[in-house]
Amino acid sequence: MDNAVTAKKKWWNGGYSPFSVSYGKLMMWYFLISDAFTFGALLIAYGTQRFMAEAWPDPNVVFHSFPFMGHANLPLVFVSLMTFILIMSSVTMVLAVHAGKYMDKQAVAKWLILTIIGGAMFLGCQAWEWTHLHEVGAWWGRNPFPNSDGTAAISTNFTDFFFTITGFHGLHVTSGVILNIIVLINVLKGTYEHRGHYEMVEKVGLYWHFVDLVWVFVFTCFYLL
Repeated sequence: MDNAVTAKKKWWNGGYSPFSVSYGKLMMWYFLISDAFTFGALLIAYGTQRFMAEAWPDPNVVFHSFPFMGHANLPLVFVSLMTFILIMSSVTMVLAVHAGKYMDKQAVAKWLILTIIGGAMFLGCQAWEWTHLHEVGAWWGRNPFPNSDGTAAISTNFTDFFFTITGFHGLHVTSGVILNIIVLINVLKGTYEHRGHYEMVEKVGLYWHFVDLVWVFVFTCFYLL
């Protein structure tokens, strides 16, 4: 009988989250999970095409350029810089969330500004990379790069997938930068101090970390394999 009473008391009667998570955070997790399925489907489709193909472009040949370095052969150096910038922006986002837990308005604003700068720098790097690839003849439906075995390029699957997936990721980074700017404006206005918490910074932080995590998989699939 006592066990039945104890079990009955554990049932959720509404009015609070049964998982000790706010509605906003829960909805953000739902969105991120659904978005992960989208990226997962795209990367699985790319991987299927990649490993079914008899030959594929060599990333060391495709991604060997660096801004203002002319024809210098620097394989994967530029994309490594892009990755470093995005990872550091994730670190500054963590610091912004941490400062928010201590209601430190100035520190939250400082770290958000650095996160926004990092995101903008990453997008600038991606814009340069796309522009450079377009100049050498790469675009949707066009693949000017020789295969890793030295044969002439035939399939355009590489460039189709590259521009689609990196473009989709770039759209997410752009959205994240815009969200961070909106949150920064509210921080400076004192909106979250008035509410008594900086939960919105945490929610945007979850999105930003997701975007950074996805880039790790994109980086691995396109630039390393």
